[in-house]
Amino acid sequence: MSTLSIKNLNNCHNIENKSTKILPFNDIIQHKTFKSSPFSFIRKKCFRRKINPNNYNDLIWLSKRIISIAGIKNDFPQIGIICGSGLNNLADRMEKPIIIPFDKLPGFPLPSVIGHKGNVIFGWLGGKYCICLQGRFHPYEHNMDMALCTMPVRLMAMMGVKTLIASNAAGGVNPDLNIGDLMILKDHIFMPGLIGFSPLVGLNDPRFGNRFVSMQNAYDQKLRS
Repeated sequence: MSTLSIKNLNNCHNIENKSTKILPFNDIIQHKTFKSSPFSFIRKKCFRRKINPNNYNDLIWLSKRIISIAGIKNDFPQIGIICGSGLNNLADRMEKPIIIPFDKLPGFPLPSVIGHKGNVIFGWLGGKYCICLQGRFHPYEHNMDMALCTMPVRLMAMMGVKTLIASNAAGGVNPDLNIGDLMILKDHIFMPGLIGFSPLVGLNDPRFGNRFVSMQNAYDQKLRS
């Protein structure tokens, strides 16, 4: 069984679409001078920028870095898609794809779960320009670091995404459900949050938005219908 959750990101802050020049030494991968150097491997390790997922300025920089690497100048994504286990084929249907592996992006850990390829993909799907993640960061992979696990969603909002479609493979106890059935979520109980594992815990930077987020209509009714 696969489940879809569809959310509206209008409450998230966006960066300005006007490009800000990003110096090449901020991300050594794109540095032409060092690219052919015999010490390039060492330089990549030493100069690669570290990203703090709780730091607003770091995420602003990273969102602009991703836009720069993708070469996007006019068409900014309005729809974000997160592909769960076994659902990577959706990204393969995107037209004119621009594929950026996670290991090319500072702060992006490599996925260890089978079925998560670990790519950021920009492209056209159904006439809409989208950004798609082939894989997500799971809390159990990263010591329950909720800020890290939610970082890609914040980055997508900063890049202009208004609608988020997340998918996952799941099991169900309803005997009427069959393998391959598609379900749409309309509500959830966030169990980790009940014991303190939440991306809203810790110092609050108001630039990320409100600390206490209303979960009323978290899964947009118009989009679900």
